[in-house]
Amino acid sequence: MADSIPLPLKDRVAVVTGGSRGIGRAIALHLASLGANLVINYSSNPAQADLVASQINSASASRAITVRADISDPAQVRSLFDSAKSAFNSSPVHILVNSAGVLDSKHPTLANTALEDFDNIFNVNARGAFLCCREAANRIKRGGGGRIICLTTSLVADLRPGFAAYVGSKAAVESMVKILAKELKGTGITANCVAPGPIATDMFFAGMTEEMIKRVVNESPLGRLGETEDVARLVGFLATDAGEWVNGQIIRVNGGYV
Repeated sequence: MADSIPLPLKDRVAVVTGGSRGIGRAIALHLASLGANLVINYSSNPAQADLVASQINSASASRAITVRADISDPAQVRSLFDSAKSAFNSSPVHILVNSAGVLDSKHPTLANTALEDFDNIFNVNARGAFLCCREAANRIKRGGGGRIICLTTSLVADLRPGFAAYVGSKAAVESMVKILAKELKGTGITANCVAPGPIATDMFFAGMTEEMIKRVVNESPLGRLGETEDVARLVGFLATDAGEWVNGQIIRVNGGYV
């Protein structure tokens, strides 16, 4: 009987940037489980991306391809969307999930943040999100089912020391996405941000001592770090028709941490 229930994202095409690991990987796998065809973007590790794609291609009727692209480069972002269209019989992209991001694992104060690190963080997190959102706003299917979802961070609401450049870059994305949602009036495309709290990923653990990790866990009302699936399920809801009335929002998914 369950087999007769239609998958909510069947035949829709989703582009997931940073989809080879961490939160992006979990999102790609979850969207595939809902029936979406996946374009898994990665920047440096083809083996990880291929592993995610093969997992999708072997476990479901959904299809997945991998595309290498630096999202801070407009030509490569265009190529990413071109690859999506050519891979799935000229089907338009329905969903963009911009999950790619970088963080300075040294957690420096603003006074000790190197300009090179600041530029790198803003290039990927803010400029990359802008370029992906701009491409999506012009190319995602209109008339219903179009979704733009950007990953930011609950730290924008928390403003902890050691994250000035990172939080600044994500705050810029949140402002852009809220404006974008209004500018897309009449298209049927929604635009939202999902802002995770501490999630058990390589990016979170980099530069963290055992004591720092314990402190974060102790500060959580649920007494644990978030898991990538906690974020993926929310993104999946926003990507389906059930999430259509959620638009122009920043959804902080952190177990009450912030």
